[in-house]
Amino acid sequence: MADVDASGAHQSGTGGAQGLGAVLRSRAYVRLLLLSALLGVPVSLASFAFISLEHELQHAVWESLPDALGMKAAPWWWPLLTLTLAGLLLAPIVTRMAGKGGHIPVQGLGGPPIGPKAVPGVVLAALVCLPLGVVLGPEAPLMGLGSGLALLALQYGSRYGKRHGEQGNDPQHAVVLGAAGSTAAISTIFGSPIVAVVMTLEAAGIGGPSLVALLLPCLLASGIGALVFTGFGNFTGLEIGALSLPSVPTAMAPDTGDFLWGIPLAVLIAVVVFCAHTLGRYVVAWTARRTALRTVACAIAAGVCITAYALVTGRTPEEAALSGQATLASLAGQPHAWPVAVLAALVLFKGVAWGICLGSLRGGPIFPGMLIGAALGIAFGGLPGFGMAAGLAVGLAASCSANTRLPVTSTVLATLLLGKDARDAVPLMIIASVVALVTTELLRARFASPSAASTSSTSSTSSTRASAA
Repeated sequence: MADVDASGAHQSGTGGAQGLGAVLRSRAYVRLLLLSALLGVPVSLASFAFISLEHELQHAVWESLPDALGMKAAPWWWPLLTLTLAGLLLAPIVTRMAGKGGHIPVQGLGGPPIGPKAVPGVVLAALVCLPLGVVLGPEAPLMGLGSGLALLALQYGSRYGKRHGEQGNDPQHAVVLGAAGSTAAISTIFGSPIVAVVMTLEAAGIGGPSLVALLLPCLLASGIGALVFTGFGNFTGLEIGALSLPSVPTAMAPDTGDFLWGIPLAVLIAVVVFCAHTLGRYVVAWTARRTALRTVACAIAAGVCITAYALVTGRTPEEAALSGQATLASLAGQPHAWPVAVLAALVLFKGVAWGICLGSLRGGPIFPGMLIGAALGIAFGGLPGFGMAAGLAVGLAASCSANTRLPVTSTVLATLLLGKDARDAVPLMIIASVVALVTTELLRARFASPSAASTSSTSSTSSTRASAA
C-alpha cells in the first residue's frame, strides 16, 4: 500500500487528490479495507462477550450476593471486601503477565499497541477490577481487546501471504488495522460508531490523504461491529452495556444565564478533573516500586473512599463505586432526587477514589469523570438563571474534554447522550469543552511535574498516535 504518513497532511490540490487516488486504488489497500470490514464482526462479538460477562459479574457481586446473604442492598462495608479482593487478584497480573494488564489509566487511552500476547492479561485484569467496584470504565480494555485481535489477524494474514509467495505487510498496515480494531471495539460501549471515529480522527492529528486512508478502515470496522453488537444483543436479550441516558432533564434554548454560569462551572470541573489526574500521577510514581503490595494498598484506599461515601450519606456504596454508568443514568433521570450535599460527597469521595484507581488499577478513565462532571452540573443547576438541563450538558462536555483533551469528541459524545434535547445546547457544550480544555492546559503548564508529559491523558488509540508520528 502507498505510504500513509503525516506528509499527506501537507499535500493539496491535484497532487493530494492523485496521492489519495493511488492509495485507494492499490490492491494492498483494498485488501486492508476488506480485512477491516471482516474484522468488525469478531471484534464486536468479542466485545459483546466481554461486556456481557462483566455486567453479569457486576450484578452478581453488587446485587445477587448481598441478596443471597439476606441483605436488601450492599452494606456500607461491602467495598472494603470487594476492592481488597480486586487488589489481591490484580497484583499478580500486573507483575507477572504479559502486558501488565494493560496501560495505566492516567496515561490515557494511547501508548504502545496492545499485542495479541497481552490480550489475556488485559481482559483478565478488567474482569477482576471492574465488577468488584474499581472506579474505572471498560473503554480501555475494550480498545486493547480490539487492537490485539486486529494485530492477531494481521499476523495470520502475513503468514498466509508468505506461504503463497507474497511480500510481507507494510508496517503501516499494523498501524491502520490496529486503529480499526480499537475503534470497532470502543464504538460498542459508546453506543455509536460516530463517537469512536471522531475520537480516532481528532487524536490522530493528521489531514489530507492520510486522514482519509485512516478513516475508511475505522468506519468500516466500527460500523459493521456496532451493527453486529447491537443485533446480537437484541437476539440474546443480554445487556450490552452501551453508555446511554434513558431520561434527561427537559431542555430549553440556553440563555445568557446559562453561559454566565456555564463558563465558571466548566473551569471548576476542569480543576476537579486535573486534581484527580495529578493524584493519579503521584500514585503511578508510588506504585513503581513494590508494585504488588502497593497495588493492593491502593485498591483498599479506593474502597475506604467508597465506604466513606456510604457512611456520610447513608446511601448505597454502589453509587460511588464502579464506572458510574448506572449512577449517571439515575442522576440524569431524576436530578431533583439528589440533594446538593450528597452530590458534593459523591464528587469528593468518588473523585479521590478515581484518582487512586487512575494511577494503580486497570480500566478506562472516561466514564467516572463524566459522572463527576454531571454531578457538579446538577449541583449547580439550581442557581438562579441556570438549570438542570444546562448544568448536565456543561458537566458532561467539560468533564470529558478535561479528561481526554479532545474537545470535539467530548461535544459529540455529550450531544449523543442528551439525544433530541441536545440540539439547542450544542453551543453551550462547545464553549464548555473549549473552556475546560484551556483550563486544563493552563493548569498542566503551571502545576504539572515534568513527568506529567509522559503520562499525558490523550484519549486516542495507540495506533492513531503512531499514525500521526
